[in-house]
Amino acid sequence: MNKILLSVLLIFCGTSVFSQDTLLTILEEELEREFKVLSKAEVPVYYMDYRVEDETALTITSSFGSLMDESNARMRVLQPTLRVGNYKLDNTRELANYYGGGYFGANQAQYLPINNNSKAIKQVLWRVTDFAYNNAKERFQEVKNSDIKNEIDDFSKEKPTKYYEPPALGSLDESYWKNTAKKLSAQFLGDSKIISGTVTISGSFSRKYFVSSEGASVVQNFNFIQVFVSGEVVNEDGEIASLYNSYTASNEKGLPSFDTLMAETKSLVENLQKLKEAPFAEPYTGPAILHPRVSAVFFHEIFGHRIEGHRLKSEQDGQTFKEKVGSQILPDFISIYSDPTLKNVEGIELSGNYKVDDQGIESRRVEIVKNGKLQNFLMSRSPIEQFSNSNGHGRSQIGADPVARQSNLIIETTSNISDDKLRKQLIEECKKQNKPYGYYFEDVTGGFTQTSRYATNAFNIMPTLVYRVYADGRPDELVKGVDLIGTPLAMFAEIMQAGKSIDVFNGICGAESGNIPVSAVAPAILVRRIETQKKPIVDIKAEEPILASPLLNKKN
Repeated sequence: MNKILLSVLLIFCGTSVFSQDTLLTILEEELEREFKVLSKAEVPVYYMDYRVEDETALTITSSFGSLMDESNARMRVLQPTLRVGNYKLDNTRELANYYGGGYFGANQAQYLPINNNSKAIKQVLWRVTDFAYNNAKERFQEVKNSDIKNEIDDFSKEKPTKYYEPPALGSLDESYWKNTAKKLSAQFLGDSKIISGTVTISGSFSRKYFVSSEGASVVQNFNFIQVFVSGEVVNEDGEIASLYNSYTASNEKGLPSFDTLMAETKSLVENLQKLKEAPFAEPYTGPAILHPRVSAVFFHEIFGHRIEGHRLKSEQDGQTFKEKVGSQILPDFISIYSDPTLKNVEGIELSGNYKVDDQGIESRRVEIVKNGKLQNFLMSRSPIEQFSNSNGHGRSQIGADPVARQSNLIIETTSNISDDKLRKQLIEECKKQNKPYGYYFEDVTGGFTQTSRYATNAFNIMPTLVYRVYADGRPDELVKGVDLIGTPLAMFAEIMQAGKSIDVFNGICGAESGNIPVSAVAPAILVRRIETQKKPIVDIKAEEPILASPLLNKKN
């Protein structure tokens, strides 16, 4: 494959704009001082960077119509990266005796003063850098003493990125959202079987800094607001079912109106009441339709994590697609790309949007699958065979080392089957397989997957709204207690068609480099054969209260 060399991303605001940012100046000055000395040490540092996240966070929580919690905090977190050795071999090399993959721990996160006191900030930078250097030096000695077999470089050479955004931190109208949270959560009152009804509004307004010894200098703003509405209902057997609605945006204008939030919360409550009476599903194998939102989670979990490049370098990973570049892995009517530069789709904001990744590399669109054939992987600055450079997907939560992670995963199709036709094909397939019904997965809470070669390479998608679609024309039936399970390659081989309509799943993805915002956009898909299992039985079941709720007592 051709090497990808990164172009310089620069906003020409003049050097005066950069110099007006006091924290940026402090970071650059101390990094220059530290690197000048450490690069000439007995065990020299060949690369170092400082990442700082200056965050203001606001959270409002309401339950059953009452305000339960309110917090407002600001913090600055520093994370240094020091590499000793050279680009080919350094202290981050994975060792055979480190179960679970790459080396994480060279970086030591530390709080910084929130005021721009140069001496105080530089004191923290100096202490943390010294600690990280000693850590890196010791680890590098372990690497040199090990049996090194992998000839792939540990760190890619990239052109430094310079990018600066003026301060533009967002905010929340606290009074409006407190009132909204109380009114929305009050909709869960009135049914003794609903044991939880919570609304949480959270806002994270961050300014992120990145400076490196290679000359990179990046300052960008990240604003993330979420409205999360959730409820739980208990049936006669004490089993609990839950539903939620989640809305995300970079500012208040991007969130739904109060009327929309209220209508969808009422619908959620109605579905909870239906789930209370719904029968439990039995284990099943047969045809199914995945709603676009469920399809998006499906592709994120079982495909997206397996194209994150660093996994293909780890001897601990199953490396599902390592040898499949150029091979047909999906039907020819499906193409997939990852694009962190994409801000929205059909008016819906995408959470996985960013300008520069957490290693100071400019974000870019990456073609992953073209007409069903695998083309590329998501890359950080950790090279793998045939892919020597980053494509702007080195990401992490502050405090963790960046690795290749997803951003905005977009699944496209040339199939474009209407919803009605997709449903007809589902029923036809049920009859063909002599199945009395198929499944329609309408909504999902999330999922997880296992990629290690030391465990079954399986996935588990956790749907919340699932319907039986009967082949004989009976009305659809809501069921509960369903988990969608399987293995990736087997599931891909069963995809028959894809629908015309699409939907967006915005969420927070957790992996070895922490929790990061991501998005997936996908059409509905018709699958010839899926497999489900019963949800695990929880040890603690909800018991019917002895007394009725005072809110349901008409005498009060």
